[in-house]
Amino acid sequence: MKNFSTIGIFSKDSDDRVKATLTTLHDFLLKEKFTVVAEKNAAQYLNINAIDTEKFCDCIDLAIVVGGDGTLLKAGRLLADKNVPVIGINLGRLGFLVDISPNEITKQLSHMLKGEYTLETRSLLYAEAFRGDKSLGGSIAFNDVVLHVRNDIRMIEFTTHIDDKFVNTQRADGIVVATPTGSTAYSLSSGGPILHPSLNAVVLVPICPHTLSNRPIVISNDSLINISMEESRDVDARVSFDGQSNIELKAGDNVVIRHKSHQLQLMHPKNYDYYHILRTKLGWSVRPDKY
Repeated sequence: MKNFSTIGIFSKDSDDRVKATLTTLHDFLLKEKFTVVAEKNAAQYLNINAIDTEKFCDCIDLAIVVGGDGTLLKAGRLLADKNVPVIGINLGRLGFLVDISPNEITKQLSHMLKGEYTLETRSLLYAEAFRGDKSLGGSIAFNDVVLHVRNDIRMIEFTTHIDDKFVNTQRADGIVVATPTGSTAYSLSSGGPILHPSLNAVVLVPICPHTLSNRPIVISNDSLINISMEESRDVDARVSFDGQSNIELKAGDNVVIRHKSHQLQLMHPKNYDYYHILRTKLGWSVRPDKY
């Protein structure tokens, strides 16, 4: 178990609930004698000085995110190379990743900061877009890398290679390449399977394919994925990383996606149960007499 001394706070913005939750969290951590620092959004709510993002990530040994899964995704990409565990306090909607209720902050954190927690590693992707030999840029993705039409309601045509082996050329609204974490996000709504977070796998899910025989495929996360835009169809597209950053694509461009060597560490309460999260968030029925 890790001993924590400096805790960093991330938060979402534009939410009236954030300030009260942050204040409760900040007061609790100070009372427990931790050093507390805050990134820009959280610092504004708490009326304290913010720390430069790079220094912030280097000086903390635990991060607590107040918000929804989107806020945690943003924090996760910043902390992926830092080996810093992340705790999520849920002020979002579904909250597959942020699993502590605002009403239980002091109770849950009291136990977790004393070493009563479950530590889980989650895999990430790194994707880079190319136009010929020129890199257009790249980014980390915690949930998914999505290739899709930019503006028009039209299909795009693209070819997929896995480990330099031809898979197919297809027409669709796009394709989702998701980690196990991202399998409950856009991938799921596109008809993809749910992957347990412990799997070393990636799922490729076509979005509204023209041919219904094009189905999701699950592969090893050691595989190298190359998706190229067909030159014969001049339709503008883009590649998105966790839905939070984009690179514009044209005919002939290609996107290379690989597993990122660093993993993100998520900290959960000791009684964390992934299947309970699925039942709760997806509304799966249960037998009341059994659970």
